[in-house]
Amino acid sequence: MTLTPLASALAAPADGAADAPPKYEPREHYTKYEYRIPARDGKKLFTAVYLPKDQSKRYPFLMVRTPYGCGPYGVDRGESVRHLAPSEAFLKAGYIFVCQDVRGRFMSEGSFVEMTPHKAVKTRPADIDESSDTHDTVQWLIDHVAGNNGRVGLWGISYPGFYTAASIVDSHPAIKAASPQAPIADLFMGDDSYHGGAFMLAANFGFYTFFKPQQTPVLPPKQWPQFDWGTQDGYEFFLQFTNLDAMSARMARDGGPNPYFDAQLEHASYDDFWKPRGLTPHLKNIGAAVLTVGGWFDAEDLAGPLAIHRAIGAQSPKTDNRLVMGPWVHGGWVGAPGRQLGRVQFQQPTAEQFQRDVLLPFFEQQLRDVAPATPIAKATVFETGTNVWRRYDAWPPKEAKPRTLYFAPGGRLSFTPPSAAQPEFDSWVSDPAKPVPFVGYTALGMPQEYMVSDQRFASTRPDVLTFRSDVLEEDVTVAGPITARLFASTSGTDADWVVKLIDVYPSELEDSPTAKRRARTEDVEPQESPLAGYQQLVRGDPLRGRFRKSFETPQAMVPGQVEELRVTLQDVNHSFRRGHRIMVQVQSSWFPLIDRNPQTFVPIRSARPEDFQPATQKLYRWKGQASGLALTVIEPR
Repeated sequence: MTLTPLASALAAPADGAADAPPKYEPREHYTKYEYRIPARDGKKLFTAVYLPKDQSKRYPFLMVRTPYGCGPYGVDRGESVRHLAPSEAFLKAGYIFVCQDVRGRFMSEGSFVEMTPHKAVKTRPADIDESSDTHDTVQWLIDHVAGNNGRVGLWGISYPGFYTAASIVDSHPAIKAASPQAPIADLFMGDDSYHGGAFMLAANFGFYTFFKPQQTPVLPPKQWPQFDWGTQDGYEFFLQFTNLDAMSARMARDGGPNPYFDAQLEHASYDDFWKPRGLTPHLKNIGAAVLTVGGWFDAEDLAGPLAIHRAIGAQSPKTDNRLVMGPWVHGGWVGAPGRQLGRVQFQQPTAEQFQRDVLLPFFEQQLRDVAPATPIAKATVFETGTNVWRRYDAWPPKEAKPRTLYFAPGGRLSFTPPSAAQPEFDSWVSDPAKPVPFVGYTALGMPQEYMVSDQRFASTRPDVLTFRSDVLEEDVTVAGPITARLFASTSGTDADWVVKLIDVYPSELEDSPTAKRRARTEDVEPQESPLAGYQQLVRGDPLRGRFRKSFETPQAMVPGQVEELRVTLQDVNHSFRRGHRIMVQVQSSWFPLIDRNPQTFVPIRSARPEDFQPATQKLYRWKGQASGLALTVIEPR
């Protein structure tokens, strides 16, 4: 195991360097073809193929399968091939680029199903899933497209990331490499739809205003219709509705009913609608090398990459299974340098580094037998806080040891267990009419920046419990999963328990030795950091109380009864620096990131105004009921 930066920042050209080379024009190097490839059940799948014009050698395929369209359809100027390549370096390296509309979307025939359930047993032509559609496509491409070398790579981001992962179960032997990026693994269990049983309202409402059923084959509209929000304030927009059913009606009023959105609301527990759509139980018999990619600040699909990497490791142990996690938002490693998110800086072009040093070498090795200059680690992860790449032999790192951060009296946070022999607690009143916002500024939808957003606005609210550590005397590096163990009660019959882990930057003027020395020698004032006092969200997630025992069978909470609740927060790789503080906030609303809980045990989608009731929440922190966060920590290096 090595702990070294992935790569240094890109070097600037030396003085007098030659002018930049002319812009790369894909149409000069690739020719586009369109095919209707038959699947085993007779449905035809639209597939665009970009073939290198230089036919003096053979090329591997690099394919993406998508529900978002492979347009422009028909003749284009070659620019669309740019979107099929993770970077321009892939275009220059030479691949046969393939884009396929998945069945039931745009120009492909058949019926579209959200998160197509996998069929382990296929005995008839009608037994189809994403693995079979990909198998049939790959065989057709190898047989009919000239100049291929018989090897196929798959990749895709978000929903196409799901199709990449689903396509390699019992995969075609020609598929040698797959990179599911920001893949959806299970919509209910932590990905786009539900987190801890709470509905991800802002993201899903925004998505389903445009993602709707299609009568295929169909070309995309010349201009996509825009949903009329009537405001720029998402908090105000969602708060006006009585319940989720009213929101569905509002969506239908502007663009017609959307059964995809309504299905999210109808299936508010982990029932037989969601279970077959979960991908992780089926990730077996994978012959391709896999490089799963995710972003630490992916507000949509942070859970998916981690779950898929774990599942492949457990169920397909012979698979070459690798993971990359960078400091990125959803898909932020393509088309942007990856230097910052909001006010948080990463000090280097992390996306460019990943594309150059990991992704292209991965496909080159698997599809062309080109050995990478530096072997690709089992886990290549960016450590935020210190802003360095780490290379580990496994994720979570084997050297990370379990520790617990405990809540203490006076809003303190400590690694020392509480010593009080009698019950002690903190309490707050949660009012659904005045939910805690998830950002401290006016926003419409779900801004990606919320994943590192300043939490000072929440620290001042009486309905948010805030705990702070002492100023750290040395770095504390958290690497791996986080679970909040809360001993809590409510005066209602349901409640949300939102836990946030926060990095508090020093509020004082810069006090480093360098700054002090400069101030003495140059007679200048030390400069205040632009992040002075900043309370950076590192990770946060909710648990809906009715699901505290089972996501399948919701149960009412008993008023006043203290129960142990476990809130699962997604993994982090973050170093809280010396001089900073660690903060944890606990609250019972996070609006409109998640929907409002009435705090009474009723069907939330159809809750009446009188069902929304204030409730008193209590969090216990004594020797017998020691609430805190279970972490895995790497000792100072």
